[in-house]
Amino acid sequence: MVSFGVLFAYRGRKAGGGTLKRENTKYIRWFDSLRLEDLDRVGGKNASIGELTQALRKEKIRVPDGFAISVDAYHDFLRHNRLESLVADPSPKTEWGARVRNAFQEGRVPDSVVQEVLHAYETLSGIRKGRMDVAVRSSATAEDLPHASFAGQQDSFLNVEGSREVLHAMVRCFASLFNDRAISYRNSRGFAHASVSLSVGIQEMVRSDLSVSGVMFTLDPETGFPDVVVINSTYGLGETLVKGAVNPDEFIVFKKTLRSGFRPILKREIGSKEQSLVYDPVHKSSLIGVEVPQEDRSRLSLLDDEVLDLARAGVLVENHFSRRREHKTPMDIEWARDGLTGAMFLVQARPETVHSRAKKEGTAQARYFIEEAGPVLAKGRSVGVSIRTGVARVIESVEDLQELSDSEILVTTKTDPDWEPALKRAAAIVTDRGGRTCHAAIISRESGIPAVVGTGDGTRKIKTGEWITVSTAEGEEGFVYQGVARFRTERIEWEGSAPLRTRVMLNIGRSDGALRHAQLPNDGVGLARMEFMISSGVGIHPMALVRFEDVKDPETRLEIEKRTKGFEKKEDYYIRKLSEEIGTIAAAFHPKPVILRLSDFKSNEYSGLLGGKEFEETEENPMLGFRGAFRYSHPSFAAGFRLECEAIKRVRMEMGLQNLKIMVPFVRTLEDSRNAIQELKKNGLQRGDADLEIWMMCEIPSNVILAREFLREYDGFSIGSNDLTQLILGVDRDSVVLSTLFHEQDPAVLSMIREVIGTVRSEGKPIGICGQAPSDHPDFAAFLVREGISSVSLSPDSMVRIRPVLESAEKGGWNG
Repeated sequence: MVSFGVLFAYRGRKAGGGTLKRENTKYIRWFDSLRLEDLDRVGGKNASIGELTQALRKEKIRVPDGFAISVDAYHDFLRHNRLESLVADPSPKTEWGARVRNAFQEGRVPDSVVQEVLHAYETLSGIRKGRMDVAVRSSATAEDLPHASFAGQQDSFLNVEGSREVLHAMVRCFASLFNDRAISYRNSRGFAHASVSLSVGIQEMVRSDLSVSGVMFTLDPETGFPDVVVINSTYGLGETLVKGAVNPDEFIVFKKTLRSGFRPILKREIGSKEQSLVYDPVHKSSLIGVEVPQEDRSRLSLLDDEVLDLARAGVLVENHFSRRREHKTPMDIEWARDGLTGAMFLVQARPETVHSRAKKEGTAQARYFIEEAGPVLAKGRSVGVSIRTGVARVIESVEDLQELSDSEILVTTKTDPDWEPALKRAAAIVTDRGGRTCHAAIISRESGIPAVVGTGDGTRKIKTGEWITVSTAEGEEGFVYQGVARFRTERIEWEGSAPLRTRVMLNIGRSDGALRHAQLPNDGVGLARMEFMISSGVGIHPMALVRFEDVKDPETRLEIEKRTKGFEKKEDYYIRKLSEEIGTIAAAFHPKPVILRLSDFKSNEYSGLLGGKEFEETEENPMLGFRGAFRYSHPSFAAGFRLECEAIKRVRMEMGLQNLKIMVPFVRTLEDSRNAIQELKKNGLQRGDADLEIWMMCEIPSNVILAREFLREYDGFSIGSNDLTQLILGVDRDSVVLSTLFHEQDPAVLSMIREVIGTVRSEGKPIGICGQAPSDHPDFAAFLVREGISSVSLSPDSMVRIRPVLESAEKGGWNG
């Protein structure tokens, strides 16, 4: 496969390829002469394409050649057919729209327009003498604006070939300005119908029907996190992706270290990619959907190099439009790869509207928490962050939308722009197909309607008339629960948060939600729990991959084979998945420190991973058993520990995320500590290399008693209040019977915490706390501050509630 750098440098055939003269006229403006200032004449889409073509050519980013038919042609068409008064009369709406569309279709295109359009089309076609296949795209003057996308409201037509067909498609674009969804959209956003004009773009088709295409956003479209590029990719023409007909592959790339030459692909997620839209081999100028072979569905549609170079192109586009608009302008970009030449093209670029438009209400944020819910009926990708309950309405096609009542939850296979007028009536949306950048997802965000997309089987599992709860408040995965769930809503605010002497950090367990949590006021991550990342993001015991031949259970072997398909070595699956989990968290908080606790599974927890039962012994008390630092150099696990070290190195050295620090848990003895440090060094993680810091969990009484001796090997301590409490008091924290005895504020526990804070600070090193206690008990948090703790790491849901306590304690004003 051709490298992506070469693809962008590819020049292809010369525009036109013939001898006809390219010139701008009353009705024709070639893309390479357009800028953003021409929006009033050629509409938002064409102005953006022209901006790309002209301004970014020096960056070797390819844009399909073509020209815009200006709004003058539209207005002359209206005058020629005496339609000005008709398009200005919007009542009654539905009948009016149909009358306008019929009048357009019956109208005649003025000869002057015909001549100029056909001359430009023949010039573009060159040696093909007016038979080039082109995309004919609508471009309204109220489109691709920072405050309103108008995405998909007017029609566009692909694979149009021939002079007569181009003119026919142009008129159909004119008429689509008055389809029901466009009328509804303008009404809802206060645009007068007669104030919007239509231009048409004629653009050389990119033969992605023989290759791949997709969209990319230069921010996270769900959270608004600005420092990533999110790329969706599928086989064939991109209409299937935009309209939500397929679940695409998704890639997330971190911008900041990408600029420095690193390879920071944070996530690679394989979508099902069931269908591909291609040219109809029988009926010229028609498109058909074909089933994608299973083998192609189960592999990623882009190589890493292609993902990275697409992301670089996206950053260039964002930077250029930001300079032109004189403010930060995240972009929504469509791209396609030509299957005939291998060249990669950026097809369209528009400002992202949802997060760019949104005005934060001060620094307030609503948070939703499920407290009790019924069985999960379906799950997919979250769009929005909220919880809605309502009666389900399963809709098969757009013709049945009149059955949807206000505040019902729409359940369907997929939505497309024709559904837009009805979407605002729904309480929530559930679809079988679609990714989080499909058209339905974009419109859902614009309208403030939560959606769970790409469930696969929602229309089969959910019945019309039953009460359901749609939750998009639990991370990237959205859930549809049976019945009415009990949940609560909290409004949190952090306006005016003053900087504190005590660093306020977060405890993060999974990459899911990290981009959202990073927008809370924080000083980094005091505890990133690797075992949560392994269980949720990897799911396989490391030794089952290192020693796959020792896995005897047939079903387990089959499942491991299925998950690791496409990886050269099974170990590579573990390394990549874990590095993506870690990398996403490190990127979300970059350049703030992220302290990653090395794996601290107990044997019973490791047994729960796929293949784990064959590598773990049954222990009577796993809480005090084979866990923590002792595991890392043990012969039965050292090879598995090597995999997590490889994942960490990939995050720090390949992704460039050197804000990542590591922390060794449950270190029982000085010898235990030395062995763990040696094992890390053996696996390429040496303290001080590339500024690597190594911390130690302080969670065993021996850590407090010999704090100075332990500190010689580490850059800092972090108190684990849960384990420290149970070991000081001799209380198994998993015991229900003894639960009343477990209390972090017992005098013995407070005494030891006071002692170790003093010792570590006297050695000139930092000490934090990452246990749950300060998140749950404000008076305990205040005690820590008064004793001089360096940092307090809190759960995200308690951050805003506890922060004022810390501030007050620093001023000497908190006494519980």
